[in-house]
Amino acid sequence: MGKIFYVMGKSSSGKDTVYKELLKDETLQLEKIVLYTTRPIRIKETDGVEYYFVDEEKRKELERADKVIEMRSYHTVHGIWKYFTVYDEHIDLAHHCYLAIGTLESYNKMKNYFGTENLIPIYIEASDSERLERALKREKKQADPNYEEVCRRFLADAQDFSEENILKAGIKKRFYNNEDRQQCIDAVIAYIAEVQSKE
Repeated sequence: MGKIFYVMGKSSSGKDTVYKELLKDETLQLEKIVLYTTRPIRIKETDGVEYYFVDEEKRKELERADKVIEMRSYHTVHGIWKYFTVYDEHIDLAHHCYLAIGTLESYNKMKNYFGTENLIPIYIEASDSERLERALKREKKQADPNYEEVCRRFLADAQDFSEENILKAGIKKRFYNNEDRQQCIDAVIAYIAEVQSKE
């Protein structure tokens, strides 16, 4: 039976980098769970690679069929865009292991849908000072830096990923991504390989 390894962590913890490196590691043979979205496709994007691009009617159809596992809505200047995980023909736990990335809330919904035994949390952690430094450095490179948004995300993460919420989600193992990113990536790879070897 395959597992879904679910990467999560606070903003600027380095979870996106870890996620990309795990996907590249051929020894793990992890399939990517591609999210669905109602936002328009952008130039250089390919349907089924970055996302599956669907309209609102298709989203409702998937929801009626009880295939939508979790969904997030974002209010933009172009309207409400929805991003969601769908249990479709691309997910076959009988034969494959998968890699996904998201929030603690989406992890809990995935766990409720697939069962605790099939969801393996990969919680990436970095010190507050390290995360804030990374976030500010990244924002400074933007054409129009929004430091207020950096602060909002930083404070929101403190609530979303509170110790109480982490424990409630059953997350016991943490991977520290402070100065040595490669050490963190290697530790996650070793852990996933260990879990897979027991199946």
